[in-house]
Amino acid sequence: MKLQQLRFLAAVADNGLNITIAAEALFTSQPGVSKQIRLLEDELGLKLFVRKGKRIEALTPAGEKVVERARLVLREVQAIKALADELRGEVRGRLSLATTQTQARYVLPPVINTFRQRFPEINVELHQGTSEQIAQMIGERQADFAMATGSEDLFPDVIKFPVYRWDRVVIVPRDHPLASIRKPLSLAALARYPLVTYLFSDRPKSSLMTAFRDQDLAPRIAFTARDSDIIKTYVRTGLGVGIVAGMALLPGTDDDLRVLEARHLFPRLTTWIGFRRDFLLKNFHADFLHLLAPHLEPTLIDDALRGRPVPELQSLISNTALPLRNAPGETDEPATGRKQA
Repeated sequence: MKLQQLRFLAAVADNGLNITIAAEALFTSQPGVSKQIRLLEDELGLKLFVRKGKRIEALTPAGEKVVERARLVLREVQAIKALADELRGEVRGRLSLATTQTQARYVLPPVINTFRQRFPEINVELHQGTSEQIAQMIGERQADFAMATGSEDLFPDVIKFPVYRWDRVVIVPRDHPLASIRKPLSLAALARYPLVTYLFSDRPKSSLMTAFRDQDLAPRIAFTARDSDIIKTYVRTGLGVGIVAGMALLPGTDDDLRVLEARHLFPRLTTWIGFRRDFLLKNFHADFLHLLAPHLEPTLIDDALRGRPVPELQSLISNTALPLRNAPGETDEPATGRKQA
């Protein structure tokens, strides 16, 4: 058995069972790939693929298990090479992260700054997009990490680690009728005004729409955007009442807005970061995760690096105590409308 055979096997599995595409990705010939896979099957005494003529239709049950082990072996080979680079003091490469504007603007700057101080030879690439775009980028290997809130169903092959939890707040200009309320805000009161909030929040299954629907209310979504700063801009123009992440409100910058707490109206959300199951994490990748989420036990990431089954890993993660990240000065106590600190 040769490493080359395992590489060919994994490449065919990763390229839609298309040997021609796999050969192109490997910069080799289709007959060469077919021959090595046949030799591997002969050595193992197993059929790894279901074939119809010259076309491969599926992996056999045995083939699925062998491919899984082959990927583990190939990752370990890459890990050994990465370890050798680090032992020689050659820590180079890139770290690519796909995330939302809110994370990129309000969460990541100090983390990336500290990371770059530790690893000046590592190039950091930051891609912004919607959850759907983030899923596409990590699926097409344009990004090493995905960082998002919710939308877990878009990332079935991504191992996810929770980073923090956060609440939404309501924002209005200081001369808006809601700015003077002294009692807790209600969904009924919000439903009287056009709303300005995040892209896709108007989808029927979103947590925002569900909250209104549970009270038999129909909100009027006037404008959606993926950028918190854009939402704040349109709130200032009077287009509607804004609903944004609490962390997106900055002292000094946003003092012209009245901030109304809404944690009693909408469910608390969890932001996570993740990587593909077949992604090779180097030590600097792991250090970035620790910088971003120091509450995570190192053994948890180590288990993921070693290919621990995802359901077991997610069970451990679900019991992790997470920090709460909201607007500066905001407590976890129920409150009425408040001024921006």
